[in-house]
Amino acid sequence: MDDRQENARDSVRQLFDAVDAISVQGYDQERRVVYWNIGSERIYGYTAEEALGKRLEDLIIPESMRSGVVSAHESWVNKGLEIPASELILRSKSGEDVSVYSSHVMFRNARNEHEMYCIDVDLGDVKKAQHRAVSKEELLQSVFESIPDLFFLLAEDGSIIDYHAGDSRKLYVQYEDIVGKNMADLLPEEVSAKFKLFIAKAMVDNGFLSFEYYLDLPIGKAYFEARISHLPVQKQLMVIVRDITEAHEAAELIRKQAYFDSLTSIPNRFLSLDRLSQMIKEMDRSGEKAAVVFLDIDDFKKVNDSLGHEVGDKILVEAANRLNSAVRESDTVGRLGGDEFIVLLGSLAECFDAVEIVEKLLGVFREPFSIDGRELILTSSIGVAIFPDNGDNATDLLRNADAAMYQSKEQGRNTYSFFTKQMNEMILRRLAIEEQLYGALERNELEVYYQPKINVKDGKIVGAEALLRWHSPVMGPIAPDEFIPIAEHTGLIVPIGKYVLAHALGFLLEWGQAHRQEYTMAVNLSPRQFRDQDLVDFVKAALRTTNVTSDRLEFEITEGVLMVGQSSVDEVLTDLHALGVKLSMDDFGTGYSSLSYLRQYDFDLLKIDRSFVSGITTNKEDRDLVTATIAMAHSLNLQVVAEGVETAEQLTLLGELGCDVAQGYYFSKPVPAHEMINYQLLKPL
Repeated sequence: MDDRQENARDSVRQLFDAVDAISVQGYDQERRVVYWNIGSERIYGYTAEEALGKRLEDLIIPESMRSGVVSAHESWVNKGLEIPASELILRSKSGEDVSVYSSHVMFRNARNEHEMYCIDVDLGDVKKAQHRAVSKEELLQSVFESIPDLFFLLAEDGSIIDYHAGDSRKLYVQYEDIVGKNMADLLPEEVSAKFKLFIAKAMVDNGFLSFEYYLDLPIGKAYFEARISHLPVQKQLMVIVRDITEAHEAAELIRKQAYFDSLTSIPNRFLSLDRLSQMIKEMDRSGEKAAVVFLDIDDFKKVNDSLGHEVGDKILVEAANRLNSAVRESDTVGRLGGDEFIVLLGSLAECFDAVEIVEKLLGVFREPFSIDGRELILTSSIGVAIFPDNGDNATDLLRNADAAMYQSKEQGRNTYSFFTKQMNEMILRRLAIEEQLYGALERNELEVYYQPKINVKDGKIVGAEALLRWHSPVMGPIAPDEFIPIAEHTGLIVPIGKYVLAHALGFLLEWGQAHRQEYTMAVNLSPRQFRDQDLVDFVKAALRTTNVTSDRLEFEITEGVLMVGQSSVDEVLTDLHALGVKLSMDDFGTGYSSLSYLRQYDFDLLKIDRSFVSGITTNKEDRDLVTATIAMAHSLNLQVVAEGVETAEQLTLLGELGCDVAQGYYFSKPVPAHEMINYQLLKPL
């Protein structure tokens, strides 16, 4: 209790100590007497010494009323159900009846405990009491003014009937008169929604509810606890609002000390490991990969020993800030202790996606650290473990990332290592491929190959699919499965895709003229190409330059393109369809939503994935799926292309099932243009 409250309470007690016509008793939450004025001695016959510490029901309550009084007091303390003022017949020390008019008030003391004060007027001497006593309203006002809480009496619709503000600065809206206004209209939207929710609950439960909220006041941000009690008989609600800013700030300080590093203010070891456990659960549900990165500042001990711990601390703070600037908003940078940091990278499509961020983490140390007028050159060693490849739990991932970090130390520091040798080799090869891919177009290392497509019914060649091949003078032949994802990741797929389209259409013109046939050409489009604003215009220009009609060009599109869900994808597909080119859904059956995409977009062809074609002669499930796919496609007026045909048995069965077009090694592997132009179908149908 602060000085103002103590002074107010003492003043009230001094007032009643001097007035013997009114009995004023104070009781704690166990109904034990804590205050007994001279008026109580006169009316009930007990001295203050005799009364203090005794229970209310043992002093002045008749036997027949005891259980009701105890129950009513407990309901007020626990449920907020106020005891109404009323005329009562109580008992004096001598056992005589005492007729009084009794009023009550309840508040919390400095220990946050309830205290109830009873003001009893002897009805046997009312006239005398009226001349000597202050009014009930004045008494209650004095009591209210000693309490800093905000009190609101509301109608059930939320409108304010009455209120008392011990400190008006804590009212969100400073109106001279807020009586009659709705409580919810005087508060910010989010807080207003909370009040509406808990008022509705209080009326349903007829109980005592509380919740917390904060307000931005002119005196600063303040946190409050609101307690709501429904008074069903009166059809009113009592709302008591208490300022809990100090308690909230103390709790926040404790939380920060428990979960955040005191030096760098980033998550400490405890919080970092908790977030790692949560990340593992999320990635396990989503099927994505994640990376645990251990980072250690090289030779940090030497810095501490030579320049002092104060300089070392400043380096750690700067390092934490730099690391945070290098990661995504969803990632976590934490300090495990000393100069060891942990970085958690979630939602990775593949392990290689971590490389770009890890390189940024390594790079944050390239700029010198400017500390107290000194420029310090520092490096770091990094170890990376991938979930679930290198472990499916926090313990294994931490251990393996730590081991990978020591691999970096052994390699000379200022580098990063992945946990397994195989993964390191894969990353190094991927980086080498990326390096060589830049300039591959200019060095004429890329070449378009073609695989023929055969009409299953008559055995005639109807067209081909354009497939890119790369022979690097430095690394040798590199498979499309390796370099296409890298081209996609780096954005090089855009100029490479234009190169493929231009060469494929040029060859289509030459091939058709050589055989006097209207062949078609299928070209793959990747997700990254759909973000190229020049794509549709480039297609138009390429068709115009080669004098190829648009209906002879097919674009094969995988479900990965459609799953991006961007409006740009819809616009490009619409523009291509309007241009007259054919759209083919590639790898049908390998995704989860292909059927919905067939309904959503204007496809002309459907391409059955090779994984199903390879099993149609030996696996009933594959055969049934291909049978259903062909029937469904034909019902939608789509042509069906089967890829990966390798045997005569597969081709025969596809013919029986009504498949339209086939391609695969049974006819020919992809070949360069000069072989394709002279290609003759040799395999029997």
